Amino acid sequence: MPQDRQALGAFLRSRRDRLTPAQAGIAPFPGPRRVPGLRREELAVLAGLSPDYYSRVEQGRQANISAEVLDALARALRLDETERTHLHDLAAPGRARKAAVAEAPQRPDPGLLRLMGTLDHVPVLLLGVRSEVLAANALLRAVLGHAMEPDTSFGRWLLLDPAARERIVNWEVFARTTVAGLRREAGRRPHDRKLLAAIDEILRADPEIARWWADHLVRDHASVIKQIRHPVAGDLTFGVEAVGAPYEADQILVVYTVEPGSATARMLPLLAAWEVPVA
Repeated sequence: MPQDRQALGAFLRSRRDRLTPAQAGIAPFPGPRRVPGLRREELAVLAGLSPDYYSRVEQGRQANISAEVLDALARALRLDETERTHLHDLAAPGRARKAAVAEAPQRPDPGLLRLMGTLDHVPVLLLGVRSEVLAANALLRAVLGHAMEPDTSFGRWLLLDPAARERIVNWEVFARTTVAGLRREAGRRPHDRKLLAAIDEILRADPEIARWWADHLVRDHASVIKQIRHPVAGDLTFGVEAVGAPYEADQILVVYTVEPGSATARMLPLLAAWEVPVA
């Protein structure tokens, strides 16, 4: 079975396992159950497919799958929009996908860099594909205690550097979200050798992260709260927002926002003025 079809089948099984007949609004089919969630036959009926056809899809034996079938499966499995898009990406025929991905160094989008320059009063980070750092301001480096050099991987730092676990109080929340984001990107970029090698390195390095990967959760960038324990400034709380450019879909400006008048907002000007060493 081709690797992308393996990913499609594994994703469908994982979503099928998490949905019980009761949650799907149907009576369980008779007979002993060997799966925690829906059987293949039950999902096929919910999606309006024959059991044989669905089996071929999940086992990677169905070469072409229509958008209508994928949408029917997404509805039956109660997928959210990110999961539905991920399903379509995994099922896209090989001829419709990019046969190769350019691996030349990325160039930061000028518009995002200009926007970044107007936000020097808060921590800001510009990320490209594979969560590679394209730019970071001084306040971001001071808050996270890391140099964030261009062409390094923010995801690798977050997931594998012990300093990230010490600095980020709610590290597991961000780590799980990062893993789900990497799986989403792997679905979009199945031929990106650098991305797949980076994911493989991370999964080999940490069995716990490998277990999260096996859950097949997918996420796009979303608003989240990040709690930082800074060795000089103390506890800091940020709302993290992601801003994209219309002509650079693979570049995201990550802005650490603060509540006006909060302890974190009062501390940032002082932190920006200090010479704080970074790793």
